[in-house]
Amino acid sequence: MERLRRTLRAAFDSVTSTTWGRVAITGFGVVGATHLVCQFVDPDGVLSSATQILLMPTLAGALAAACPDRTRLVRLGLLALGASWLGDTVPRFVSGDPGFLSMVGCFLVAQVTYIAGFLPYRSESSPVRTWAARIPYLAAFLGLVAWCLPGAGPLAPPVIMYGAALTAMALLAPGVSPVTGVGGAIFMASDGLIALHAFAGVTLPVHDFWVMLTYLVGQALIVAGVIDRTAASTGRTGLAVPTASGMRPAGPAGDS
Repeated sequence: MERLRRTLRAAFDSVTSTTWGRVAITGFGVVGATHLVCQFVDPDGVLSSATQILLMPTLAGALAAACPDRTRLVRLGLLALGASWLGDTVPRFVSGDPGFLSMVGCFLVAQVTYIAGFLPYRSESSPVRTWAARIPYLAAFLGLVAWCLPGAGPLAPPVIMYGAALTAMALLAPGVSPVTGVGGAIFMASDGLIALHAFAGVTLPVHDFWVMLTYLVGQALIVAGVIDRTAASTGRTGLAVPTASGMRPAGPAGDS
């Protein structure tokens, strides 16, 4: 827990070290809070739509401001946030199954991009290294597929493909940073709520609020971990990176 707190604090300090970073993170906080309130008041209203479209650009701005050194991880992180923005935006102009497929397609690109960014750190991810840590992720994926498949109909193949990519992203995320690992798991939970609602009829009270809250927290934690890892690999912070053999300040060759 202390490691998570220190990582979040270091990431916040990196973002707020520049005027642009302070503007971006403030924008993300204000837009995110407004959007979550809209889920209670008017989830289908204009303000809800407008704020959702602004979420990922403001978060991407915070990442860009905190990481002037555009490492491979940062570039792919920004691309993943861009694909997520398309997933938030495109379905608003396309209805029915095409709209749902466009959302799945955009977020599939986001997950594949995250996977590409996280892959160089796979040896440091405990779910990749050990079966015991891997089991909860695989159980969640298989459970969701079993629950949702009967109601998915012709959408079953893309849903399974997306679920597999989402699970792979979550499995790899802890290798970047513990915070990124938590973010990947929460992101997986958010998309699980969407699938359960769409294909199994499972609806929580204020369902969209919980979907968006976990989505925002998951993406923000992924970004915080990317900032932490990038800062360590470029020598901009004293925080060390945990590995299986101890602590080290630099990332792998894939960082540059």
